[in-house]
Amino acid sequence: MTEIIIDLIAWGGYLGIFLLMAAENVFPPIPSEVIMGLGGMAVARGQMELVPLILWGTVGTVVGNYFWYEIGRRLGYQRLKPFVDRHGRWLTMDWEEVEKLHRFFQRHGQWVVFVLRFMPAGRTIISLPAGMTRMPHWRFILATTAGSAIWNCILAGAGLYLGANFKELDHYVGPLAVATMVAMALFYLYRVATWKPRG
Repeated sequence: MTEIIIDLIAWGGYLGIFLLMAAENVFPPIPSEVIMGLGGMAVARGQMELVPLILWGTVGTVVGNYFWYEIGRRLGYQRLKPFVDRHGRWLTMDWEEVEKLHRFFQRHGQWVVFVLRFMPAGRTIISLPAGMTRMPHWRFILATTAGSAIWNCILAGAGLYLGANFKELDHYVGPLAVATMVAMALFYLYRVATWKPRG
């Protein structure tokens, strides 16, 4: 995967960064850490400039996330009720909890979207409930742009700092991402095992 991304970046330049970052948010297995980190390496080698790299990467991130936001907006959360009633145990929530989450997201959704842009897991899927709760377009785009720009600055800066030693970046970011996903999986299994429907 890394070799493919390196080839695409070398061939596509900033447009390649944009397309990869957009794809990363539609198909999460492509890691933004690698894309922006390698972009930072390209800056260190004089092949790219830092500011355009961050700008194009951030625009790609916003476009990819808007894809899921629009799906959520068209779907609407009310259509989930039959699914939640049938599969509540595996979702570890009933419809009353969904309603509470809906109200919370309506009040604080832009901050949730902003904060999750820094998380290895959840930063893409959060766009779906943002759309389902019909968060205003401008709030979603603003929160996504701000959070993504900061995250992309961190990743590109790390790649720039490490230069040719990019494996060091993957050495730190990779285990953190894996540990976060393992912790989330264990928490989910605990919720499934202990969840009981209300009433």
